[in-house]
Amino acid sequence: LLHLQCHFGLDSLSWVRRGAEVTAVDLSSKAIEAAQKLAAEANLSAEFVVDDVMHFIQIPREFDVVFVSYGALCWLPDMTAWAQGVARQLKPGGRLVLVEFHPLYDLLSGYSYFHEPQPVIETETSYTENAEGEHAIAVWSHPVSDVITALLEAGMHINQFIEQAMSPYDCFEGMTEKQPGCFFIEHKGHEVPLVYAIEAIKVL
Repeated sequence: LLHLQCHFGLDSLSWVRRGAEVTAVDLSSKAIEAAQKLAAEANLSAEFVVDDVMHFIQIPREFDVVFVSYGALCWLPDMTAWAQGVARQLKPGGRLVLVEFHPLYDLLSGYSYFHEPQPVIETETSYTENAEGEHAIAVWSHPVSDVITALLEAGMHINQFIEQAMSPYDCFEGMTEKQPGCFFIEHKGHEVPLVYAIEAIKVL
């Protein structure tokens, strides 16, 4: 299994616990150091790689599964190049499992739903390098249709597409925990889609 944008490896190591042989990639050297430390403390084995994922996915490999989750795509400028790279990592019949925050929430928060060529530049406190002070960050919007179309054009078959109102993380303003560990947002009395998931198979 290949975990792209793994951050500090908690999801990567959960896959290891389930029996997967995991390679995990992230741009942040500090995050990878933390992942390696967690792996050692938990006595789990995974290969953690420091690299820009858009660089890493240029070289063809043969993984059974590529896994991407929660807040990953907004850091990437080009869904077409990303989808082609994902397909390049999979053996024929291999699958992508993507679980991502729904971009409709971004629209309700004042951001563009549709992709724009120039990123939004914001100033935030870094959560990856544990640096003091604030730093400029660049993020891109990607409507769900762009993600699905890019995967189809890369030779992937969409096996499942799911949208849901529940987030497992209390990470947005105005969330209500209706059930333990299940967070929701309402807009004009209706639940907002917060997460979507795609399973895509590389065509043989």
